[in-house]
Amino acid sequence: MTATKKSAANSGLRASRNLDDDIEEILLTQKDIAQRVAEMGKAIENDYRGKPLVLVGILRGGLVFLSDLTRAIAIPHSFDMAGASSYGTGTTSSGRVQITKDVEVDLRGKHVIVCEDIYDSGRTLAAIRDLLRVHHPASVEVAAFLYKKVKKRVAEVEIKYKGYDIEDKFVVGYGLDYSEMYRNLPYVGVLKRSVYEGGK
Repeated sequence: MTATKKSAANSGLRASRNLDDDIEEILLTQKDIAQRVAEMGKAIENDYRGKPLVLVGILRGGLVFLSDLTRAIAIPHSFDMAGASSYGTGTTSSGRVQITKDVEVDLRGKHVIVCEDIYDSGRTLAAIRDLLRVHHPASVEVAAFLYKKVKKRVAEVEIKYKGYDIEDKFVVGYGLDYSEMYRNLPYVGVLKRSVYEGGK
């Protein structure tokens, strides 16, 4: 997920103070995250043992999840990144998806797992899944660390490996951002509404 970019001046103001101060509630601690990623890695390891496996992370939010997940999988595999953006001028999706990076690893005949930080509208994830299918892999499945419960999803994508269910709140941390900030937080937290509504 990529949120809208604000002015450099506003980003500088946010960067000058403690990011933890902008968090209303911590949903998942660093320990929660590590435990669940280890469990997901073990499940993937068991399912794909003896098969050619490639993990594909979605830039930029999925990078942190991918880096942890690949280390939690002991069987041989490779990984790559793909890029897409569906966020326009706010905290909700613009309705347009732009592919920003294709994979470079050969996927033909291999089993692919797309590693997504959060499954919300499904629009970006569906676009990446369709892009990867063009490379003629043996299969394409999805591992989503967060599964957001939304009233209506734009694109339904089957999630084979799921980390945690969360409510429909604007969350940051563990790769998730607002205006390219907060990705470095080691936990997943709810961003204070006043931050993205300009009340601070």
